[in-house]
Amino acid sequence: MKNFVSFLKNIEAAKVISPEIEYSEYVALDLSVTNSELQNHTLETAQDYEVFIQNQLDLNEGKIMFGGYIENRNLYKRSSVFKNPDTEERNIHIGLDLWINEQASIFAALEGKIHSFQNNTALGDYGPTIILEHEIADFKFHTLYGHLSEASLEGKKVGDAIQKGQQIATLGLPPINGDYAPHLHFQIIIDMEGKFGDYPGVCSEKTLSFYKENCPDPNWLLKIK
Repeated sequence: MKNFVSFLKNIEAAKVISPEIEYSEYVALDLSVTNSELQNHTLETAQDYEVFIQNQLDLNEGKIMFGGYIENRNLYKRSSVFKNPDTEERNIHIGLDLWINEQASIFAALEGKIHSFQNNTALGDYGPTIILEHEIADFKFHTLYGHLSEASLEGKKVGDAIQKGQQIATLGLPPINGDYAPHLHFQIIIDMEGKFGDYPGVCSEKTLSFYKENCPDPNWLLKIK
């Protein structure tokens, strides 16, 4: 893991959304349970979050909000995907979110090939999702792009070669994107554990130590601020 993290930190930064937007126009977003500011807002529906995020962007003169890696959130309580009586609640986010209130263009972080894709349609899930497989410098790993448009899955085939910086998708809108304000969930995954078109993007406290190893911080690759 240590060698892989060093590899991520030392390769050229990648932009995965609207590359014409400079990192200086990105604004950090804290959606954690410890952010008392969130208590001053009604945040229940996708539309509530769209308004909140746009207000934050306007206030900070930004264009994209980012954050969320290893963030404990209340955002998932409405969905049985994450909270149901038969399993431990999952509420710790293990990817990085890039929020922008439009159907922005999405680009491959690195060269590779299509590992898998599918539409994860449950409320609160990813919606349309693409997973790429990469083999670089003796490391094999994957990048996941979630909350896409349905059109993003059209014409795709498992094994298709993908170049770094190639447009692979556009963002989806609610409710198609899992019913969230428009954003990209970007995640690095070392071992897919046999999964296809889907991989957990939120974990429980009990499983956090495993997922921190298997899903390192995406910002080591993106290098935002």
